[in-house]
Amino acid sequence: MSYVVYILYSPSLGRFYVGQTEDLADRLARHNSGRNKSTKAGVPWTLVHSEHSPDRASALVRERQVKNLGTRKFGK
Repeated sequence: MSYVVYILYSPSLGRFYVGQTEDLADRLARHNSGRNKSTKAGVPWTLVHSEHSPDRASALVRERQVKNLGTRKFGK
């Protein structure tokens, strides 16, 4: 299965969120519905970057790399 590492941006908070998922459309919908405690305050979220990984292990490694580099290098 393919995984996606993604970066979201919240204009209302001026903040980024980094995550990974198998289904990007569903995950973005869940973030924007307010069902996620960590992203509820930032609705609406906009997708600013995404990249595919062949498996979850490599997606987790890439997610950590993006978080360590800083999301601004990838996003706005």
